[in-house]
Amino acid sequence: MKNNQPLASSFRDPSGFMFMRDEVLYRQINHCYSEQYDHLMNSGLYEELTNAGLLVEHEEVDIPPANPDSCYKTIKPTKIPFISYLYEWPFSALKRAALSTLKIHEKALKYGMVLKDASGYNIQFVNAKPVFIDTLSFEIYHEGDAWVAYRQFCSHFLAPLALMAMKDIRAGHWLRIYMDGIPLDLASQLLPLRSYLKLSLIIHIHLHAKTQKRYAGAVTQKNVGESTPKKKRVLSQRGMLGLIDNLRSAIRGLKWGGANTEWAEYYESTNYSENAMGEKEKLVTHFLDRLSPKAVWDMGANNGQFSRLASQRSISTISFDIDPTAVEHNFLQCSKNKDTHMLPLILDITNPSPAIGWGNAERDSLMERGPVDTAFALALIHHLAISNNVPLAMVASFFAGICENLIIEFVPKSDSQVRTLLATRDDIFPHYTPTGFEKAFSQYFTIKEGVSIADSDRTLYLMKRI
Repeated sequence: MKNNQPLASSFRDPSGFMFMRDEVLYRQINHCYSEQYDHLMNSGLYEELTNAGLLVEHEEVDIPPANPDSCYKTIKPTKIPFISYLYEWPFSALKRAALSTLKIHEKALKYGMVLKDASGYNIQFVNAKPVFIDTLSFEIYHEGDAWVAYRQFCSHFLAPLALMAMKDIRAGHWLRIYMDGIPLDLASQLLPLRSYLKLSLIIHIHLHAKTQKRYAGAVTQKNVGESTPKKKRVLSQRGMLGLIDNLRSAIRGLKWGGANTEWAEYYESTNYSENAMGEKEKLVTHFLDRLSPKAVWDMGANNGQFSRLASQRSISTISFDIDPTAVEHNFLQCSKNKDTHMLPLILDITNPSPAIGWGNAERDSLMERGPVDTAFALALIHHLAISNNVPLAMVASFFAGICENLIIEFVPKSDSQVRTLLATRDDIFPHYTPTGFEKAFSQYFTIKEGVSIADSDRTLYLMKRI
């Protein structure tokens, strides 16, 4: 990214844009947004939201503008340590982000403003709390105006949450395909009949979808001179507050119990003895204390048991796993423990989040969000190499691309978990041996230490990227 050029994710809003200069992130505010920005800052809304931890803080800076012709002011927002996306969040995280968005909208209304943008991409989790990051998403409220971001809120939050709760938890992944939220007509078709027992879903999804379709048809007819759409409906401030309250109730009423999945109870059914598990925790702790990393990515974290060894040391920790149930449990456990240093996310390591959007550049891929100081790969290598047929050299190359230091566990063929994987297929993995493993990883890493885990056949390695 060249200095002063808008970020790839920041080109759609005429009010301003984000840009980098000398590796520092800034936001330019254009003249067309000056009245809105001044109202945000002078009304007391900015102060209330930032004091509550709901809006990212910024400072106004006196630097040469990125685009002098349109610049009103330049601000420097507080840096977000790690950018995650709504299609990576577990159910409860998406739900919390939705409620936070409504809370911000409601507070804005008290100060004569509303959210013009209710995109899920405007929320990031900082210290385990949802924070709104788009300073330019507020506009002055005029009595009678409808909420322009209503459809967006329903598509980004209500529709996916309803589908995840009532149909299939994997519906959250569709947000990777539908960047502007799940289409309401699609959500209406896919939701089960019992969704019609909830008045809020009838109003905000089923009837909303029909209204959109009818309005779209009216616009098409107008274009050929056959009819004119009905006059735009107005919404009083009281009505706006009622809409917020109704949406809040709808979101809170959605609950996902979570079915048992393959890895949700992994540590309860593992072949680890209590002694081996304790020794593994001691080794991981020893390596962590030796490295003192600023940040950790735990790849294949399951319920986050080992991620917590890092987060409890105030290390910023991203806890990735493919299993939505395990990630949901992890997220709820973090909330219960008031763990502000860990963020559990859903990620398939064999198909990680790609770069998507305009020019494949609006949302960064996982690789583009790295590298991280240290990565964990515990009880993972056999799933990648044997379950998914990924050669060890390619696994090593992947980890070299995301981390400086690697704490990785090798699970040999003598281990019962590997024997289970090989029970129904031919063993076509002659290089899956301790020697083959070390040879593959030595192409990218220096092996600092390898320690056998007591009471098991497994080995824990500490490696540093070459």
